[in-house]
Amino acid sequence: MIEISRHASIADDELEITAVRAQGAGGQHVNKASTAIHLRFDIRASSLPDFYKERLLGASHHLITAEGVVIIKAQEYRSQEMNREAAVARLVALIKELTVVQKSRQATRPTRASKERRLATKSQKSSVKALRGKVRRPPE
Repeated sequence: MIEISRHASIADDELEITAVRAQGAGGQHVNKASTAIHLRFDIRASSLPDFYKERLLGASHHLITAEGVVIIKAQEYRSQEMNREAAVARLVALIKELTVVQKSRQATRPTRASKERRLATKSQKSSVKALRGKVRRPPE
């Protein structure tokens, strides 16, 4: 079982994990060993609570396909086991990120003192800028 939160967890059999060959540099090792991990997680068929499913399916994220399948490829490490752990960690982070409920913003008003400070600063800046102009000689 993979714990997401106190209310949600994912069973290991809901994850489809396959080992594939990694891309990029690495010499002979990368051409022989299948160390990269391809993780597939079907949101609709999962045992996640409905709230989690709705948030994940409604999100527009590059790791979630139109069919509601999360696809993660992990190939950072040379070890298959470490890549498997990294892929699962990225899945958990994705689910947590997309299911966070934002607090609603409470509208506030500026205090009278802050308005007065702003206007005082504004008039001071105005006078400083007025003094930057050309110096005019008084008429003789």
